[in-house]
This record gives sequence, C-alpha cells and structure tokens, in this order.
Amino acid sequence: MKITLLGTSSGTPTRQRNVSATAVQPERGKAWVLVDCGEATQHQLLRTGLSLLQLKVILITHVHGDHCYGLPGVLASCQLNGRTAPLTLVGPAAVWRYIQAVIELTELHLEYPLEFVEVSDQLQLPCGPFDITAAVLSHRTECWGYRLEEVAVTRRLDTVRLNAEGIEPSACYSRLYRGERVRLGDGRELEGRDYWMPAHAARAVVVAGDNDRPELLAEACCGVQLLVHEATYTEAVLQRVGPGPGHSCAAQVARFAETQGLPALLLTHFSPRYLLHPKRPKDLSIESLRDEAEQYYSGRLHLGQDFDTYSIARNGEVSKLPE
Repeated sequence: MKITLLGTSSGTPTRQRNVSATAVQPERGKAWVLVDCGEATQHQLLRTGLSLLQLKVILITHVHGDHCYGLPGVLASCQLNGRTAPLTLVGPAAVWRYIQAVIELTELHLEYPLEFVEVSDQLQLPCGPFDITAAVLSHRTECWGYRLEEVAVTRRLDTVRLNAEGIEPSACYSRLYRGERVRLGDGRELEGRDYWMPAHAARAVVVAGDNDRPELLAEACCGVQLLVHEATYTEAVLQRVGPGPGHSCAAQVARFAETQGLPALLLTHFSPRYLLHPKRPKDLSIESLRDEAEQYYSGRLHLGQDFDTYSIARNGEVSKLPE
C-alpha cells in the first residue's frame, strides 16, 4: 500500500510545495484513489507514474480552494486522455454544485460517467482495492476525513489447524490453497476455503482534511497503520493566529497520535510561512514543526514533502520510499 503526497502546502502554493492532494495505491494493480485536488494537481501528476485512466475515486474533504480548485482540470484531462470508465466523486454537496457550475459555464464536456456521492458519516464505499468510510471533522466549513482499508488481502493456508487435525504436509496442501475439495485416505472431505486465513492484517490509512480537533478521528483511526493529518502551524503561531482558521498545530496532532497509540504519523498542509531552507534569522523552518511534534509523539514521525511516497508494508511498518 502506497501513499504519495502531491501537494503539502496550505492555502497557497510555494516554490517548493503545491496545495493539497494525496494519492493512495494498493499493493497490487494500477487503480488508485485521489484525496483532495488542489490547484495544479494535474501538473503534479505529470511528475509521477500515476495514470488518470486508472483513477477510481476522488475524495474531497471540503470545498475550500486549496483542496478542490484542481478538480475541473483533472476531470478535463481525464476526458482529453480518452477516459471511458466511470469515475466516482465523493465530497460535500457544495463540491458538486461547484463542479456543476464549472461544467455549465466553461462548456466542459465529459463523455465518461461521473457519479457524485455526498459524503456522510454513514459512507460505506467499496472501491476496488479499498473500502472507504468517512469521519466528520471540525473546520470553518463542512469537512471530512477518509479511511481507506484494503480489501484484497493475500491469503495463506492455516497449516497450524491442518497439523492439529492430523493432516501432514502433502500435495493436498496446494489443492486446499487453491480452494479445491480434497478427499483424504481416511474418508474425510476438506473444503479448501475452510482452511484459508489472511496472510496479514488488512492495512488502513486515514487521510484527514482541515481539522482543529484531531480527537474526532479516534474511531476512524482504530487499527490503522498511518494517519495523514494537517499541521498547519506550531503551537506558538496558532496561539497568535487564534481559532478562526480552524487548523491544528503539530503539538495537537502529535498528542492525539500518542494517545491513540498510532504507529506512524505523517504531517502535511504546512503554512507557507514555514520554509524548507530558511535564509534569514527571522525565517521559520519546517523543522520547527518536527521538533514540536517529537516532544509529544514517540511513534514513527514523518513530515511530508511534495512527491514523497510512503509504503505500508504487510507487517504494518511505514517507511518512506527512496526517490
């Protein structure tokens, strides 16, 4: 399972970062899911191996521009690239009104089916490689976080059970693994599917939109290996800015992740005031967000950059893939 950050800046792009967009891919297959679609996401995709023809679902967390202004361009590029397969768009009702207005006023013509699903806390969306659910967040407009859990978990044969039943390793093991019915020499009949078990626990990731109350994700984060969450400010800056923007600071998210026992945390959606390479003493460094989060979180902490790709291995370990 892979997560690729296509944009990690909040509000506006910078020279190093575009605005919000995240791709989620299964371990096998070319299908993928896009969470948010900030301005110029289609340009970011040109620097990856992701194909718009293999895009299954677009999940929009909220209607603010840095999370959805790139949507018309991506939909148009799907059309111009010859897409014919249906595409599902999930998000608040305001997102659909926005897209309908763009289609009407710019004469955007889509020949492939575009299905809209209004997000709710009852969302249960099977999407090829993933089951997708949603959790409501706290922002200054309706906003959501999405949980993506893999469904096609590799199977293995329950050899412990077979041995306990006195069935020694033999050619019948491979037949049982294929799901066949096997008759033993003593007359017993075995159904292969009865001896299947998952090779590993289903992997899951939560990708959150803007949110000033991380604790709202407690239920959605149960059993996940990775939380992708905004850390727009450090705590000191948040205190100066105030609650109006409806964002989290690194300390808030880190404290929540520690309380939940989350094995890995990926921070993103950084204010443009935080620079990758500060040049003046008064410049704020992106590393200040890391320093703050590390005070409260003992798991695997990552600060995202555009085009970073993270892998969730079968054993649940999260690591950044080499460029």
